[in-house]
Amino acid sequence: MLGVTQDMDPHKGMFSNIGFKSILLIYISLFSIGKSFSEDVSGDEHLETMVEEEINHFSYSRTNHGIYDMGVFGAEEWAMVEKKGNQFVVKDQPFYVNGFNTYWLMIFAVDQSTRGKVSEVFKQASLVGLTVCRTWAFNDGGWRALQKSPSVYDEDVFKALDFVISEAKNYKIRLILTLTNNWEAYGGKAQYVKWGQAAGLNLTSDEDFFSDATLKDYYKAHVKASSFMTVLTRVNTVTNVTYKDDPTIFSWELMNEPRCLSDPSGDKLQAWIQEMAMHVKSIDRKHLLGTGLEGFYGPSTPDKVQYNPNTFAQQVGTDFIRNHQALGIDFASVHIYADSWMSSTISTDHLPFVKAWMHAHINDAEKILKMPVLFAEFGVSTKDPGYNSSFRDTLINTVYRSILDSIRTGGSGAGTLLWQLFPDGTDYMDDGYAVVLSKYPSTSNIISLQSSRLMIFNSKCSFRCRWGCKKKDALEEFLYHDDQ
Repeated sequence: MLGVTQDMDPHKGMFSNIGFKSILLIYISLFSIGKSFSEDVSGDEHLETMVEEEINHFSYSRTNHGIYDMGVFGAEEWAMVEKKGNQFVVKDQPFYVNGFNTYWLMIFAVDQSTRGKVSEVFKQASLVGLTVCRTWAFNDGGWRALQKSPSVYDEDVFKALDFVISEAKNYKIRLILTLTNNWEAYGGKAQYVKWGQAAGLNLTSDEDFFSDATLKDYYKAHVKASSFMTVLTRVNTVTNVTYKDDPTIFSWELMNEPRCLSDPSGDKLQAWIQEMAMHVKSIDRKHLLGTGLEGFYGPSTPDKVQYNPNTFAQQVGTDFIRNHQALGIDFASVHIYADSWMSSTISTDHLPFVKAWMHAHINDAEKILKMPVLFAEFGVSTKDPGYNSSFRDTLINTVYRSILDSIRTGGSGAGTLLWQLFPDGTDYMDDGYAVVLSKYPSTSNIISLQSSRLMIFNSKCSFRCRWGCKKKDALEEFLYHDDQ
């Protein structure tokens, strides 16, 4: 995201065991009316058995870590997320993502007075079944900087990042760790340019970050010297696990929302993505790697710019198809901000755009890129004219439904990450998009329901299944029944 700056017990934000069973039994009743199973499936008895399995799983998981335990794989080893074709997998089972963003975790973990908020947000996320968190693994210069100057690090801040990773693992939440920012918040490319100017380089624009050899070396050194990608240096001081070997890390992300307005052709940014992707992969081949892009279509696909939210989007130097064809990039990244890109006034026109935007990217990820696509940021601001929580719930449902539509056909839609989840007491950090689950029970329930739907697919099928199993038919009414 460009900008960073009715009460309920959070423990009740997800289904209770009894409530979850009741909901599933309702769907059983709905399913039984006017619908029959295929010959080798024994009707309601088969579905009841599957429901009981899910209830048992929920009973165990809630006691320990929320909806999921060990990332929906019961007591199995906490294994690395991989990619096969257009799906994420863990130990050859699909891994669909219901996730969230909370960018400030490392900074809050530095100080003991705020460190508890890190644990709190992971706990609340776990209780509604969220399994992936995207957060900043950078702070370039300034207050509580991780990287105080090129290749010079604050060990206390590094230990805070160690804590974030270890705490995420405790709650069975995986992390997408972003390595720098397009925007000035937390330093980003502007700070790299300032460092270069202080070293005597003739730099005239923040976008020299993408082309100046010295600045590129700064970034490469950050990737390696900070031990994000090397076995020889950083070992987590809490877990004693090297970052490169830690399956808690879902993926690395090159940059948050890279843009290069000085080169609308996209050549400059494309060269940077390719160079940095290969650099990262030369050091760490175990973890997945993403771009952090917003998903705008560019010059390489003039027939697709119609899907962009405005004409400016194709002039920012990004190119969804071309950028994700860079060697070393494992999955596609897309963001969704109709209220920022189109009109800040809440409008029903936002929803058709969201549907078309998601469908276009899911289709292109499947047919052209042949990789999974994550909608890594989406949300709506409470500061928008005409905002109401009902519209936000509708938007979230629209995004979730589009992912389910892709899942049911074995498509490339791999999941979503809400921008952004905050715990109680952090309202002063809210950029307008913060979701505090304890304050919004309806939103909490929508998130819980999506988590339970994805859990069924994640826990019951193998990568090769592609939903040919009878389980799909048996649970279709639960997975796709209109919950509005």
